[in-house]
Amino acid sequence: MTSLSKTARPRRNNRIRVQQSTLVAILSFLAFIGLFPYLFMVLTSLKNNQQIVDSYWGLPIPAHFENYVAAWDQTKNYFITTFIVVSATVIAVLLLGLLSGFLFARFSFLGRNFLFTVVGLLLMVPSIAALIPLFVLSKDLNMLNTIWVLIIPSIAANLILAVILFRNFIDSIQQELFDAAQVFGATNTQIFRYIVTPLSFPIIGTVSLLTMINVYNDFFWPLLTVTDDNLRTVAIGIQFFQGQNATDYGGLMAGYTLASVPLLLLFAFLSKYFLAGISGGLATPDK
Repeated sequence: MTSLSKTARPRRNNRIRVQQSTLVAILSFLAFIGLFPYLFMVLTSLKNNQQIVDSYWGLPIPAHFENYVAAWDQTKNYFITTFIVVSATVIAVLLLGLLSGFLFARFSFLGRNFLFTVVGLLLMVPSIAALIPLFVLSKDLNMLNTIWVLIIPSIAANLILAVILFRNFIDSIQQELFDAAQVFGATNTQIFRYIVTPLSFPIIGTVSLLTMINVYNDFFWPLLTVTDDNLRTVAIGIQFFQGQNATDYGGLMAGYTLASVPLLLLFAFLSKYFLAGISGGLATPDK
């Protein structure tokens, strides 16, 4: 019996190692497939048009780093505009979303459940369905071709999900914390500032990242409402590498690479809060 168990143990260990190695190989292959388009973009950004024609899949030898210089000169003003739009939208969404979530979660008032249901139903409305009414409204308010036509609709579009996430997250906070604060005489403002806001950092990171991605990658709305070159965002400005008669594919890919860097950095720094916020904000609180 002892000899059989000693023989079976190495076999079981070998089987586990084979399964783990197979799993690692499969995941590595899937990761490579997912990252290959980005790797191809980076390699193409270091080529000129002649190299792309001669060796489409080949390595960039010699590498043309001047593509990045040209891309930065072309897009630096667009980055400034994008930074202003993204920053203003994120700040407004966080402030309004956190306040609204706090009100829906901690206060009882007439029509609270109905209003929150309406907010949830707005998620079911496709953005394309509101495009024409939103454009007409922006035109009537004389907001076309201004910075406000990029900021205000972005706040409205991203605030819906933010309210739902904040409300669910705050509603899941234990009632004992609020009861203890009220016993010591804390006002609602102090509870919001010293209890709700610090505990909401994970969901704040989630909402910030989702809002940044949505606003940063928005293409159709800025293309439709802005014609002034100084107000164009990065997603629109990069397209000007595509000329009417010729396209600088190396510069175009360099521009795309530069445009992807902020999102990569944001996700690297906020991924921990993003995952924690998603797990907490989407969960249905137990009451």
